Amino acid sequence: MIDLQGMKRFRWTRSLILGLVAVVGGCMVGPNYRTPPSEMPGQWSEEPKGVEVAAAPDISRWWTLFEDPKLNDLIERAVRANKDLKIAAARVREARAQRGVTAADLFPTVNADGSYVYSQKSLTTTNPPLVSSGSSPAATVGGVSTGSTNLFQVGFDAGWELDLWGGTRRAVEAADANLAASVENLRGVLVTLVSDVAVSYMQIRGFQLRLGIARNNIASQRQTLELTEARFEAGLSSELAVAQQKAQLAATEATVPAFESGMRQAIHQLGVLLGGKPELLLEELLEEEPIPPVPPGVPAGLPSDLLRQRPDIRASERQLAAATASIGVATAQLFPQFSLTGTVGQQSMFSSKWFTPGSNYFSIGPSVSWAIFDAGRIRWNIKVQDARQEQAFHTYEKTILVALKDVEDALIAYSKEQDTRESLKLAVDSNRRAYDISYELYAKGLVDFLNVLDAQRNLFVTQDQYAQSTLRVSADLVALYKALGGGWDVPPEAAARPVARNAPENPVGQGQ
Repeated sequence: MIDLQGMKRFRWTRSLILGLVAVVGGCMVGPNYRTPPSEMPGQWSEEPKGVEVAAAPDISRWWTLFEDPKLNDLIERAVRANKDLKIAAARVREARAQRGVTAADLFPTVNADGSYVYSQKSLTTTNPPLVSSGSSPAATVGGVSTGSTNLFQVGFDAGWELDLWGGTRRAVEAADANLAASVENLRGVLVTLVSDVAVSYMQIRGFQLRLGIARNNIASQRQTLELTEARFEAGLSSELAVAQQKAQLAATEATVPAFESGMRQAIHQLGVLLGGKPELLLEELLEEEPIPPVPPGVPAGLPSDLLRQRPDIRASERQLAAATASIGVATAQLFPQFSLTGTVGQQSMFSSKWFTPGSNYFSIGPSVSWAIFDAGRIRWNIKVQDARQEQAFHTYEKTILVALKDVEDALIAYSKEQDTRESLKLAVDSNRRAYDISYELYAKGLVDFLNVLDAQRNLFVTQDQYAQSTLRVSADLVALYKALGGGWDVPPEAAARPVARNAPENPVGQGQ
């Protein structure tokens, strides 16, 4: 027999719940997030030398501007194998999975269960066996009750907490924002990685250049020592000149081990950046090559481009969005929580009647819970989330200011270091000419050896300073592109689907 009255109650309950969902299903408590506006300067304060400022330049592969095939190859290998990048990619996958866990709360849960129970009552008790409600009648043997029963049951249990106030949807918003922030953090790791690889590679070439300069000066100073000793033996010079030249030669030779040590340490650092052992690149990079020269004109963006280009700014903005959504999650706890539960299945005391219509059962009904008194726990939690949103907002603003400072510092450093290098180039040329003249005059006995010694020492010092300045110019350009946020193309295996953003507005507007 079909329970018509029960079916009517079921339809009435379903209509009531669906009507309630339709009325308040679109309500979401807590503030609606809007990206906060940011006042960015129209131009950089420094008119950079050798930099072409234009809106939205393509700096995604800035290292190719150095036109060094080895540098390009090393960066590509680092992107494939770097451990920090793999860790960041795993965090993106974790955030994506966590978003799935949070979104699952929007849907009902259904559990299947089945059981069979056989029970035997003791036959030595004085009272006859009792048959509980829903159990089969006790079996009898020879007129004596055996007290045994069977119960067969299979069914489904379902539960659904209705997100009437938007708490779960706000949690999904927060999870979406956290996922986007993890993608931006991955991009930030990539920006740092490519700049670190470039700087390490340039340091290797810089030490090789300084080694070459030292060795050339050592050869020249040995030649001068031979001349000084020959003049001393001929009685044309003093022993003091010989001792001074030997001291100068030893001082120059002492720089070689330090340069070699620095070069190998930079190679070790680069090997680890490529995800390998420190000695990975020793044979590959020991051969001397020049420092990658900077191009005559390099592209750079406007201050407003930082909001689009810098991964740390983008990540901070997404973290602000997550903090704003968390306020709604906490606020939803102020209101009643509605749930819908139901059970359907078959239950029988006899296996032969298990699947007959008479064995069917079901139940369905709403439930509500409301925290009437919690000593202010929910409201204090809302205040916690408000404070966290405020922290995230100020962090976002600070991140923008730090980014502007990074670019301004990089621009001034790159511009002024080029001036320094030009001056050192003139000093090197003048000292080389002074040394050649003093050496020639000393060989003819026209000047004192001290003139040769001073010219020799000054030449080596300015040549080494020029080499260091050449390295700094290239490294400063790398720092500029890092400050601009260039080079964050995400590798395919770590790519994450971007999350849609709202139009820029005030971040603390109230929702309904």
